[in-house]
Amino acid sequence: MSTTMAKKETVSRKWYVLDAAGKPLGRLAVTAANLLRGKNKVDFTPNVDCGDFVIIVNADKAVLTGRKLDQKLYRTHSRYIGSLKEVKYSKLMESRPQLAVELAVKGMLGKNSLGREQLTRLRVYAGPEHKHAAQQPEAYVD
Repeated sequence: MSTTMAKKETVSRKWYVLDAAGKPLGRLAVTAANLLRGKNKVDFTPNVDCGDFVIIVNADKAVLTGRKLDQKLYRTHSRYIGSLKEVKYSKLMESRPQLAVELAVKGMLGKNSLGREQLTRLRVYAGPEHKHAAQQPEAYVD
């Protein structure tokens, strides 16, 4: 029995649209991360970037279950003394829902150069409109 290993030059990429309206943020991020990694493909190879492009629309309508809106915090630090900034996810989802979705997907990808390269194929939009109609994306259904 032979094993096929994908090569970066031979990978064919598709465009998918994920609708975040009414879906939990974590489950949406798992689906997006699997598509970005290429785990849905037959010739998936862990050390090769063989994933697809993902467009997430309606990011402002994603749902955080439980009490995460009030308890979960987005923290940034500039490495200067006293510069820790904390924002609750309720405020973050109102002002910048694209960032919340990007952070959720980023946390589910690898923490290396391959994960950073896969994250460049993610596009997130707060509303239902996106500007990638020329790529003929298809709606992804779980």
